[in-house]
Amino acid sequence: MAFNRKRIPNASKMRPLAIVATHPIQYQAPVWEEVRQLGVPTHLIYGSDFSVVGYRDEEFGTAFSWDVNLVPEPSVCTFLSRADARGARDVSSVRAAGIGSVLDRLAPGAVLLSGYGCRFHIDSFRAALFRRIPIMFRAETTDHARTRSALSSALRFIFLRALYSRFDRLLPIGVKSYAHYRSLGCPGDKLVFSPYCVDIRPFQADGRYREAFRSSVRRELGLDETDMVLLFCGKLSQRKGVHLLAPALRLLNEDLRNKVAVLFVGDGMEREELAAACQGHPAVRARFIGFKNQRELSPYYHASDAFVLPSIAGETWGLVVNEALHHGLPCAVSDAVGCAPDLIENGETGYCCAAGDAEELAIAIEKTLALSQTEGCSDRCRAKVSGYSVTAAAKGIARAFHETVRAS
Repeated sequence: MAFNRKRIPNASKMRPLAIVATHPIQYQAPVWEEVRQLGVPTHLIYGSDFSVVGYRDEEFGTAFSWDVNLVPEPSVCTFLSRADARGARDVSSVRAAGIGSVLDRLAPGAVLLSGYGCRFHIDSFRAALFRRIPIMFRAETTDHARTRSALSSALRFIFLRALYSRFDRLLPIGVKSYAHYRSLGCPGDKLVFSPYCVDIRPFQADGRYREAFRSSVRRELGLDETDMVLLFCGKLSQRKGVHLLAPALRLLNEDLRNKVAVLFVGDGMEREELAAACQGHPAVRARFIGFKNQRELSPYYHASDAFVLPSIAGETWGLVVNEALHHGLPCAVSDAVGCAPDLIENGETGYCCAAGDAEELAIAIEKTLALSQTEGCSDRCRAKVSGYSVTAAAKGIARAFHETVRAS
């Protein structure tokens, strides 16, 4: 069903869509704003503002706040607690206390939830269900991210099938997300595609910036124009598979290995061990850039030839792949990366390999580096990710909202 902007009712006559989340998230805020631009009145209900005032991410191993505006005007946003007033300072401590009174005041036409994995989400779900408010659901849903025992899988199946039956609309974010819902018996007419996406406005992703950044960044890092630069961007953690990169790069033929340098943009617990591994024999040329905020990333994307994400677990999507493709970089990813079937087409936008296998990773890296030198590669990468946009995501949410309101 195609979304038709002309069919949107007068926003002043609609009850709002209440979007409930633990805290403002940098890749979600632009989607909520675009939903408003499409004529859907929205009100954001956040458990805490810790991501706005600054917090410590344990997996990154650093404290920071995002450098993009995450909070709309106060009239369309409610915080249930404030970090500076002894409120929640991380996801695990966020609570939904007070959400009932906010829902009573708003009388929304529907509620959009973004998870079920913590107490905040469950309590928010119960509050909406108690008030008989229609509920929509959009989250990083998949079956591949964790290995479970037969008993655990069976219990999860029973729980999720019962939970999803109470939602009025489910919004899959990609291929694996859609398969997840269908495997649990969710009817197709309850599913509305709302692709996972990044907002490219904080970036300088357009190809015209490549020449401006590429040479200067490489000079600063002591790299030559002829070097093949491989980029990893994210948390330096075990689940991201960064420990596989040094062994994989050592498996490249000597001529290619001597040309390759890997940039690690990010931080985390594996940094020291990773640096030591790169210094082994033969040495892997590596540059550790540290954590960079969104507006600082484009120069490193443009200085690189290809991107790598060798995750082994817990990678429900991998939004850095979206970022890399928007910058025209082909990607070597493992099959544990949730977005692989959506965004990685072997020989077109990169290559996919088996998770946890250094030999397969080496092959994928070699092929992806070669692909990066082919004519039209950057254009193909940008074309592939273009459908996974903020506008497309917002249109899916708007469509689901109107269907939900009509049905209720």
